[in-house]
Amino acid sequence: MAQAHGTLIKPHEADPGDSLQPAPRRVNVNVHVRPQLPLDLGVQGWETELGDWQGTFTGDKGHKGAVWTARLSHDGAHAVTASADFSAKVWDTSAGACLATLPHAHIVRSADISTSGPTPPTTSTPNPPSSPRLSPASLRILTGGHEKRLRLWDLSRAPMDGNDVGTTAADGVYEFRRGVSREKTAHDGTIKKVLFDEARQACVSMGEDRMIRWWDLNTLEQTHELSLRDQPITSMEKSHDGEFLSLTAGKEVTFLSLETRQPFLSHTLPYAPSSASLDPISRSTFVTGCTTDEWVRQHDAATGAELQVGKGHHGPVHQAAFSPDGELFASASEDGTIRLWQPKPKTYGLWRYNEECAEV
Repeated sequence: MAQAHGTLIKPHEADPGDSLQPAPRRVNVNVHVRPQLPLDLGVQGWETELGDWQGTFTGDKGHKGAVWTARLSHDGAHAVTASADFSAKVWDTSAGACLATLPHAHIVRSADISTSGPTPPTTSTPNPPSSPRLSPASLRILTGGHEKRLRLWDLSRAPMDGNDVGTTAADGVYEFRRGVSREKTAHDGTIKKVLFDEARQACVSMGEDRMIRWWDLNTLEQTHELSLRDQPITSMEKSHDGEFLSLTAGKEVTFLSLETRQPFLSHTLPYAPSSASLDPISRSTFVTGCTTDEWVRQHDAATGAELQVGKGHHGPVHQAAFSPDGELFASASEDGTIRLWQPKPKTYGLWRYNEECAEV
């Protein structure tokens, strides 16, 4: 078993926490946030080649509470953040300006952003019949949190001046409903994760009720569900190519096809991972974080055997994620740092964008 060596990016005033997303194209920001203790209310961006700090999304229209999630759009031009200040916000990553504030009645735990739009919702809910088709270039946001409600925000009608947008169907805001009774809540507990699945015009949500649910973006109705009643789900992430989910629950790591909703890899580990990420190119290894120690581990995807242990953090590791080209993986810890690791040692340096490997 080898020991990996990582590169320290930057210290934080508080730990980067649960949301770590390498930039998906050649853009100048990696977005990550500190989600739990209300110590660091900013969302910070870093240049991908040198690790230089680019700026913090704050200002008059910045968040006033801890930020739980930050996500980049596919082109890297926009970001969405979810916060304990009862709002989600949409940002211009080049200017650092807040474009829209999405108000909620409780803490927003998760948000996702998409720039590709399907046909508008066609349900029996009281959406206005004059709702226009969603433009392929329009921004759409998913949000979920302590309200237990899953919302789709079409921002093509929003003024994009940083202020609160409307919250009704007439404003382009739609709520997903489940079951014959059309329940307003998407889950029976706090929604911990929401993700777009654009390839199938769908989205996926994960809640404290130990359920994963699939939803149709056109009808706003639930299509499938997966129950993990034995243990709480600690993480759910979508692969860079949009083809599978990475799940951790208890000591289990599962990689689930979004096309079939069936697992194609599953392992029971000797510890409880906080997150998992599969090498997007070879799919031969996966990496994990862990909150019961300070280590990052690399495993063989076929056997689950431990290959390397990365030591360097001085606090629990909440997140581990591969870069889109598989050349590096990153880890985020309560020690206030993000570290970059090379699965196979090469010339020293941070991630340099590989356009051929990173194409979706």
